[in-house]
Amino acid sequence: MRRFGLVGRTLAHSFSAAYFAEKFRREGLDDCSYALCELPSVDVVRDLLEREPELCGFNVTIPYKRSIRPLLDELSFEAQCIGAVNCVKRTAGGRLCGYNTDVEGIYASLTQLLDGELPDEALVLGTGGASQAVQYALAQWGIPYRLVSRDAARGDYTYDNLPCEVVERSHLIINATPVGTYPAVNEAPRIPYGYVTPAHHLFDLVYNPPLTQFLDYGRQRGARTLNGELMLHVQAEASWRIWNE
Repeated sequence: MRRFGLVGRTLAHSFSAAYFAEKFRREGLDDCSYALCELPSVDVVRDLLEREPELCGFNVTIPYKRSIRPLLDELSFEAQCIGAVNCVKRTAGGRLCGYNTDVEGIYASLTQLLDGELPDEALVLGTGGASQAVQYALAQWGIPYRLVSRDAARGDYTYDNLPCEVVERSHLIINATPVGTYPAVNEAPRIPYGYVTPAHHLFDLVYNPPLTQFLDYGRQRGARTLNGELMLHVQAEASWRIWNE
């Protein structure tokens, strides 16, 4: 049996296991399984690998996308540039190789959402591992961006001092935080939504629920919106390709 999985701290919101279970059923892959692995700390990954010798690869989610890097033997070029890992391949020799497939999902999502209309400026909410993949994608596309963080030392603004005019002129706003994820479905990043217009595009990396409070506020203001479901599918398929190379 070839085993795969998702590593994170809290995974009740995740659709990854259901996605891969359906993929394995559809493609007749009876020798494969995918499990959710909730770990209290990233260091427990070593214990997981010892317990699961058939674990061929795993995805990584909040809050371990950055902290897992020292445990790995090798990083792909993009993972090095981004500074975060969401996919790990375990080679036949036991080496752990880290990749970032989030960025493929972000490219696909922005292509669909923007439909060729590149904004003059973007606003990225959050500065964690997912945000780093977003920043990389925006930089590759030449889209200037500003960061909003709870920590003043890590962003251009905090949620308490974010100017309304920055929201107004940032026609692409990306939520790269877990705020609004199930079960906290009534929560949303604290930004002045009254300055969102029909010229705006709102992208939420959260996919559960499908319509987050963040996206609903944008929808009410006439903005184009997209959740993280496409990103989930694209990054999952990219991970599968890596595990089977």
